[in-house]
Amino acid sequence: MYDMDGKVAVVTGAASGIGRESALAFARAGARVVVSDVDAGGGEETVGMIKDAGGDAIFVKCDVSQEGDVKAMVEKAVQTYGRIDYAHNNAGIEGMAGPCAECTEENWDRTIGINLKGVWWCCKYEIPEMLKAGGGAIVNTASVAGLVGFGGIPAYTASKHGVVGLTKTIALDYAQQNIRCNAVCPGVIDTPMIERFTGGDAEVRKGMESLEPVGRLGKPSEIADAVVYLCSDQASYVTGIAMPVDGAFVAQ
Repeated sequence: MYDMDGKVAVVTGAASGIGRESALAFARAGARVVVSDVDAGGGEETVGMIKDAGGDAIFVKCDVSQEGDVKAMVEKAVQTYGRIDYAHNNAGIEGMAGPCAECTEENWDRTIGINLKGVWWCCKYEIPEMLKAGGGAIVNTASVAGLVGFGGIPAYTASKHGVVGLTKTIALDYAQQNIRCNAVCPGVIDTPMIERFTGGDAEVRKGMESLEPVGRLGKPSEIADAVVYLCSDQASYVTGIAMPVDGAFVAQ
């Protein structure tokens, strides 16, 4: 559906789940992919999947909460492929569950550091390279918890609301420099994060499914499809939005 031949996409959190599916989807569209994650084993596996399908990809280990790691990742992408056209800033954690008064400073700082500051670090270093390339498109992973309140996960909810605000600001800052910036806001998606959240408990999983009006969990590939669309020329007039991909979760 999309022609991304000759383009370069950076995907963080690409060792599994949404990030892996996004990396695979970019590769299917013809882009060369920089696969990034703290999980080297999973990241290399994603690269292998892309190469087995005839695509081109490299893995760069990166903790997005660390400026030096992000800077090195972007430098490696440019050294290898010469440019950056698309970025899916997806790496994130769920943090510890519990009401606000029980949230520890450690949990707050780590969750904000990865989910929000990490997205900012990525944008900070990706944008100059996109400007050199004549423009580009960024998609940041927020959440339905970035659009509505979500009890019991204060740090996560705050971080994802922050991602939405950051995304809108970037869209405005670079609207006339051919850089678009959007966010995807996944609902409850069948990923390793949800497995950790449910602890493998079938009843808890059913409870998560019941939150979705469509009656099922989303698939990582369904988020990836939205990401690649938002980066494509078909979305050339779409910037500054927080797109729910959520089975009508926020419509309730």
